Amino acid sequence: MEIITFISALELAGITFFTGVPDSLLSAFCDELARRYTDRGKHIVAHNEGGSVALASGYHLATGKIPCVYMQNSGIGNAFNPVASLTHPKVYGIPILFVVGWRGMPGAKDEPQHVFQGEVTLNLLASMDIEYFVMDKATSLGQIETTLLRYNELFAAGKSAAFVITEGVFSGNSYAHKNDFLLNREKAVEVTVQVAGNDPIVSTTGKITRELFEIRKKQMGGHEKDFLTVGSMGHCLMIALGISLGQPKLRVWCLDGDGALLMHMGSMGIIGSQFPEKFIHVVYNNAAHETVGGMPTCAGAIDLPAIALACGYSYAYRADNEQSLKEILEQAKNSRGPVFVEVQVALGSRPELGRPSTELLKSKYTFMQFLAESG
Repeated sequence: MEIITFISALELAGITFFTGVPDSLLSAFCDELARRYTDRGKHIVAHNEGGSVALASGYHLATGKIPCVYMQNSGIGNAFNPVASLTHPKVYGIPILFVVGWRGMPGAKDEPQHVFQGEVTLNLLASMDIEYFVMDKATSLGQIETTLLRYNELFAAGKSAAFVITEGVFSGNSYAHKNDFLLNREKAVEVTVQVAGNDPIVSTTGKITRELFEIRKKQMGGHEKDFLTVGSMGHCLMIALGISLGQPKLRVWCLDGDGALLMHMGSMGIIGSQFPEKFIHVVYNNAAHETVGGMPTCAGAIDLPAIALACGYSYAYRADNEQSLKEILEQAKNSRGPVFVEVQVALGSRPELGRPSTELLKSKYTFMQFLAESG
């Protein structure tokens, strides 16, 4: 279905405010929203899915209109709390239309972190009292219009409803998202790995983990020194802190992304309060959710090092080229942490960039063995 057809149907139903967290299955949807609405304040890329629900709720309270919240199905967990304790008819009865990308749909090949989430997606929506309609390649405009008419009755009763989007449903032209940074991210990750040496590394979900996996495989044939956070976006920083607290003699590196950091930025305050002395937090900032289509984040307009210092980090730096990155990382390695390093990187990656191929449980056990032998 052409994405213009779907969004036009939503507009005819009076839905003209959109917020959410991007998903690869919804890339055409997000791109068209960026093209139509960003400049008019009617499309907000939020920090996480729960925040999107809250933002949409405020918009409904101010206007009485039905807002739309979009997300990957992995974000349902973030949205569950405000849905259950804010928008549900037994609380404030705030109606929202959800558009959910169905990763890990049973019967479809997908990455391991999506499999269980895909299995429980429809049950989760049902448990939240959210009626849903599954859209596939055969869905017609007439079915969409009929579904929206039925949903209007739910909205009038203060209930929410959802369109669940399967792979390949939407088509449309991509929207060109850009930044002005020049440093290649994979090169920046490679420099970081070189400086880190034999220290354990925790990497965030997405292309940073994919690049780390390939760099380690090329350099040493394996990645037993790394914990690859292939799912649970936004949580690698707390995983790294837990490792640092459990093995305080080891220097721990957290390789983070701007979208993931924004999702649960409160973790930085916990880092500062716990003050792990051998801890280096590196954020590769391209001001975009690149892994799921490149939609912009607000990180391009935020002073991340200043936030780190305000949260209690010992030192905070910014690098935008390979030489300054090497110098800063060497300094960080020899400093009493926690240390924060923002690396401003360009958008884009190699077309042939692979994915972690090691079975996840095996990867966990080899990493735990490495920590036990190194601590």
